[in-house]
Amino acid sequence: MKALVLAEKPSVAREIARVLKCNIKNKGYIEGQQFVVTWALGHLVTLAEPDDYDIKYKEWRLEDLPMLPTNMKLKVIRQTSHQFRVVKNLMKRRDLKELVIATDAGREGELVARWIMELANWKKPFKRLWISSQTDDAIREGFANLKAGQSYDNLYNAAVCRAEADWLIGLNVTRALTCKFNAQLTAGRVQTPTLAMIVNREAEIKQFVPVDYWTIRANFGDYFGDWRDRNGNSRIFEYTQAEELIAKLKGHPGLVKDVRTEGKSEPPPLAYDLTELQRDANKRYGFSAQKTLSVLQDLYEQHKLVTYPRTDSRYITTDLVPTLPARLKSITVGPYAGMVKPLLQKPLKPTRRFVDNSKVSDHHAIIPTEQALQLAHLKTDEKNLYDLIVRRFIAVLYPPYRYDQTTLVTVINGESFYSRGRVVKDKGWRAVTARQEEKEEAKEDSLPEQTLTRSQKGDSKQVVDLKINKSKTKPPARYSEATLLTAMESPGKFIDDEELRESMKGSGLGTPATRAEIIEKLLYNNYIERQGKELVPTSKGMQLIKLVDPALKTPELTAKWEQRLTNIARGKEGKTEFIADIRQNAAELVKSVIADTAVYKADNVSKTKCPLCGKYMLQVKGKKGRMLICQDRICGHRQSEKQDDFGFKSSKKASRINQKLISQYSDKGSIGQNLGDLLKAALSKENEAKKK
Repeated sequence: MKALVLAEKPSVAREIARVLKCNIKNKGYIEGQQFVVTWALGHLVTLAEPDDYDIKYKEWRLEDLPMLPTNMKLKVIRQTSHQFRVVKNLMKRRDLKELVIATDAGREGELVARWIMELANWKKPFKRLWISSQTDDAIREGFANLKAGQSYDNLYNAAVCRAEADWLIGLNVTRALTCKFNAQLTAGRVQTPTLAMIVNREAEIKQFVPVDYWTIRANFGDYFGDWRDRNGNSRIFEYTQAEELIAKLKGHPGLVKDVRTEGKSEPPPLAYDLTELQRDANKRYGFSAQKTLSVLQDLYEQHKLVTYPRTDSRYITTDLVPTLPARLKSITVGPYAGMVKPLLQKPLKPTRRFVDNSKVSDHHAIIPTEQALQLAHLKTDEKNLYDLIVRRFIAVLYPPYRYDQTTLVTVINGESFYSRGRVVKDKGWRAVTARQEEKEEAKEDSLPEQTLTRSQKGDSKQVVDLKINKSKTKPPARYSEATLLTAMESPGKFIDDEELRESMKGSGLGTPATRAEIIEKLLYNNYIERQGKELVPTSKGMQLIKLVDPALKTPELTAKWEQRLTNIARGKEGKTEFIADIRQNAAELVKSVIADTAVYKADNVSKTKCPLCGKYMLQVKGKKGRMLICQDRICGHRQSEKQDDFGFKSSKKASRINQKLISQYSDKGSIGQNLGDLLKAALSKENEAKKK
């Protein structure tokens, strides 16, 4: 008897099959003496469409909302139905005694496999392959230690709840908005509050009124000092006050009042989880969150150089500590050899900043595997991303960055001027980072670092120069993908309720695996656009936020849902109550949209009229380029932006189709007559153009 292995992608299946010595290739699967390895193509099964429950839902109407099926159904995705048939037929084979789920080791991977099993009616035993890297050794070890399939039932329940919640909220609110305002508008439980954060930030920027302020700097020859008042404030909002201070200071020497030197130590940064890596890749290389995930997936699956990408942990477990020397040896090449050598010369003693079992749930931090590194095989983007991961991995194992920080207070006629400098004692982990690790943005009035000469309390200093510098207060910065990911990960500051804000720590909008997709959806639907590194809301996005129910556009409700999904995955909550609450929320949100009295005005109207109803068409982004879509949803006509007024590319075939349409519509009443006349005029115009 053999075991059936179900992988998520053909590429992963081929690698598993090779390791398991399966060599007989068939259409949709690979067979060996002990195993038959097959694959999904991402999802093969999905939740049924509304019209699969009732044919009336084919037409979008407000009066049919909310749609709340008693039991959610599954259906095979038409585009990949051929592979589903292959898997289903394999599951019927009598010589296959058990199934091994080898899809991605996470919530969505579990859903991919379980839905296939449910629709194919798999009743035999099943086990779970749970690995964090795709190396041969990891695969062999994983199959030697397969987990009981039922151990992941809670994870599957959480995945089902996520999918059903998105269906119930997303489809109902999207249909309600679209029908109510006769426009193509979408909403979702994660997408909408994320958009709201971008829109609210834009409102803050537009409402911001800059204010002039002044600062004073004194030059003492070998160092400078910045003025502070008794409360530590450096900004002066009245120019006359700045002038009065200068008058008070002129002609007076400086006197060193205080010299404080403190030994400081900065521990190494934590290892990467997906969100932190996406942030750094955006800052360093301008990668979008989606691009980072895509390149990282190739490093994981194709090159086998890094561990599982879609993780939310920045720590590893104690059982991985013995593997660290082998991982370091695998990267002892090129620019990393000199950095790794000191670590391999003595026993490794990683601290709790790296090793902490309590802070790892499904997967540990993203670190290199034991796979030998061949830099020449990597593309430029892969090298750049891998470089971030490797340097961070090495840095975590290095000692702290240590320095002496000196703060000098020099007084001129009773007014204090502050100076700050540092002397590096041990570069520690900073010696291995690609560049200086980027700190949080310094406040405008923070003390700059400088080289300070040795000074003692009571020293007299000549005042070489006094200067007034003018500045303006700045509005909050627009979100970049890096800062938006941070806000999605930690939306607590946007939640007013203090108790809830505290409970939200560790939860956020979406998951590390889905945040990139959410940002891409907002871009695709023209709710936001990229301007350099900044994300700016469009008129459509700003209008949408005004139309949706307040509950859906605040992070509070969504963060609560995400926290509950985490509890379901950990067995702390059941799915029944969660879905009941989601159904109630969906009904309330639809009711809110129906009662709304606002007006929506499209901002992407083209100069091209719809050939069917005569209304001006909307310019939208389609999967195959820019499209023109009739703004009247009931009409529904759509065409490529490059096509002529009737949606046909200029050709003899188009002319024949136009002639057919003329004869078809000319005798169908006044509307048909009008359309026939329009077609005749267009055809005549085309013929005249050809003659010229």
